[in-house]
Order: sequence, then structure tokens, then C-alpha cells
Amino acid sequence: MTATDSPEPPASPARPRRIRLLLADDHPVVRAGLRAVLETEEDFEIVADVPTAEQAVGLAARLDADVVLMDLQFGGRMLGSQATAAIAAAPGAPRVLVLTTYDTDADILAAIEAGATGYLLKDAPPEELAAAVRTAAAGKSALAPTVALRLMDRMRTPATALSRRETEVLQLVADGLSNAAISKQLFLSQATVKSHLVHIYSKLGVDSRTSAVAAATAQGLIRR
Repeated sequence: MTATDSPEPPASPARPRRIRLLLADDHPVVRAGLRAVLETEEDFEIVADVPTAEQAVGLAARLDADVVLMDLQFGGRMLGSQATAAIAAAPGAPRVLVLTTYDTDADILAAIEAGATGYLLKDAPPEELAAAVRTAAAGKSALAPTVALRLMDRMRTPATALSRRETEVLQLVADGLSNAAISKQLFLSQATVKSHLVHIYSKLGVDSRTSAVAAATAQGLIRR
């Protein structure tokens, strides 16, 4: 290098790829609030927000999202857990972080079985939400403390914990469905539905549908 040559400027460090987020919630105020909170994080990019689970499934892969923030209840036909299963089944699927108001066993088990990477409640502070998004994007489990505690309690008492199918049956009982209607919705025989109810009664220490729903609701196993 001669005296007249200028030293080359140092190369700028490559900017890390931002975490691409897809927001799915049927309440526009909630979506706007999530945008306002998450867009303050420099490493986040909101690629879309949608009001239905069906739209979330359609856009998750097309927009190359890294994490989908998924509500559980939508006004349309598809539930958040169903959308989670559809998204998670695709090759190279984004991670799904459930963000909901529900913390019952029925909802938690449905989401995790569907393939959700994390489960967070909507009352989580912004810093906890941001941390959960980063954890999910890294492929690690991100669970709200209360959700993690519920799962640990189930592991401690496996003999009395309702199975995923039992909570599903009991939730439909709480929704007012008859055995015949439950059988049709879950593609089970009525004899199987009755067998599930017998096991539910035994585990909860009750002897009727009404008592089972009351006990399960009090314990946070299902919602009313």
C-alpha cells in the first residue's frame, strides 16, 4: 500500500436474519396489540396477521414464517389446535407458539399433541412473550409457568390423570353433547364413549355426568 492509498473500511458485520412471525387471532384488537408489542423487538419481523385458523395454515409455509403465534378459539370452523396440527405436519414447518386465555388440561393437551412448540397465556408480560418467541424459533419448548406446573402435576399422578381422549370426551359432555353426538364427532362407538365415561367417573370419584363436569371444571381440566 502506497502513502496515497486509503485503507479499506472494515467489513460491516452481517445482520442476523430476523425471526419472521405470523399472528393468528380472531380479535383485531389483540392482533394490533401483539403487533405493537412485537414490532419493538429489533430481531422480529411480522410477516402477516390473520383472523382465521384456515388463513394461518395457508400462509404459514408460503410466507416462510419461523414462528406462528396461534390462538385456540376462532369464529370459523377450524380450531387453533387443528391448525397447529396442519402447520406442524408440513415439511420444514414453522414453530407454533400457542397464545391463549385457556389453561385447562383439555386445551393444553390438544395443543401439545397437535405439535405446538410452546404454550403461553395472554396475560404474559411482553418480555416473557418475546423470550418465548425466541425460544420457540430455536426449536425449544416454551411453556408458561402455570402450564408447565399442570403438566408436571399430571406426571406425578398418572393413575388419576385423565387421558387426552378422556378430557376430550368430558369437554364435549360439558358442551352439552349426548353420547351419540360425541360418538359421531369423535368417530368412536357409543360403547367406547361409555367406557371412557366409566374411567372418568372412577378417576374423579364421581358417579354422574353432571358431577364429572363440575369436578373437572373445578380442577381446571376442562372449561365451561
